[in-house]
Amino acid sequence: MKDLRSLFKKNVYIEVKPSNKDGDLEKRPQVPDGMWIRCPKCGNTIYRGDLINNLKVCYSCGGHFRLTARERIKQIIDEGTFKELFADMISDNPLDFPEYTEKVSKIQRVTNMKEAVISGIGKIDGNTVVICVMDSNFLMGSMGSVVGEKITRAIELATKEELPIVIFTCSGGARMQEGIFSLMQMAKTSAALSYHNDKGLLYISVLTDPTTGGVTASFAMIGDIILAEPNALIGFAGRRVIEQTIKQKLPDNFQTAEFLLEKGYVDKVVHRKDMKSTLGTIIKLHVN
Repeated sequence: MKDLRSLFKKNVYIEVKPSNKDGDLEKRPQVPDGMWIRCPKCGNTIYRGDLINNLKVCYSCGGHFRLTARERIKQIIDEGTFKELFADMISDNPLDFPEYTEKVSKIQRVTNMKEAVISGIGKIDGNTVVICVMDSNFLMGSMGSVVGEKITRAIELATKEELPIVIFTCSGGARMQEGIFSLMQMAKTSAALSYHNDKGLLYISVLTDPTTGGVTASFAMIGDIILAEPNALIGFAGRRVIEQTIKQKLPDNFQTAEFLLEKGYVDKVVHRKDMKSTLGTIIKLHVN
């Protein structure tokens, strides 16, 4: 009988109501914005300080977060040896594209960069190199006339001084607001690299996430040695465009660094913690 009555017994719940007292807000722990970051690959939450100390690589899955150009240079170039070149070059608006000038000005203030690439000269494990590093935070690293000009001038300097050049690519492709002026940079950068190659000099291309569009179709894929970071997106057209064109389903790992390595388009996929030592070894073998 007792067990039967328990079936009809009401559960008593405690109702918790939010307090309106101002003092309660002060007692709550205050967590600064941006202290924790969620890994887009595995979904784990990571303390920002730990992520930075681990070169912005997820402890759980090894996913490589995107780096700013300056973060990349700090990781790769020997401390105190980097000298930036062509720093004052800024974009014009050759087509009078609506709001393009305002958009560039705003992103310059936000990123503290003049353009989507930083070019300079420095040392990797004691050997002098010319380096260009693209930054996805500046209009998705799109290649406009200034990006192409800065990279071309860096290549020409490397040719003149008979130095190796390393280019870290990260781009959504050509910058549509500059039209044909943007597309011209594909030929210009490739021609400069041809002269560099004619002198028997070393060009290392490092593909990072994402490297797409006109950058892939020009200087990104014509390195003497092509390296890539793990799981980087690398391609020309997007997956959906290709599938609709060829009427076929593409593999799940299509356009990843590992897929391109398997197909022979990339020489080596290199973990970020090994990138500087790998570049240093390659450069030493070449210059010696």
